[in-house]
Amino acid sequence: MVSRARLKSILTGLALYAMAAAIVGYFGVNAYTGKYGLNARQELDQEIIALTSELAQLKRERARSEQRVSLLRSARIDPDMLDERARFQLDYVNPRDLVRMIPPN
Repeated sequence: MVSRARLKSILTGLALYAMAAAIVGYFGVNAYTGKYGLNARQELDQEIIALTSELAQLKRERARSEQRVSLLRSARIDPDMLDERARFQLDYVNPRDLVRMIPPN
């Protein structure tokens, strides 16, 4: 009887250590490959770099657009800009303009 009880206590202790090792292993694997793990961090860094460059491009585009809009404000209208926008929206051409037709691809 003493040997059975000792064997049972040894197996119980061994099972507890095995479960603890499995839990630590599970969290270790997730720390490396999980959604917020080390591999995901590298991918997030690359995405941050790409989005930062896209943001800079969009800021430049917005500045150009704001500059064009400022030329069309009623307080100080640029005559060339007004002429360009009116011709574009109304599809008008000056008789002295040279028009070049580009066939669609």
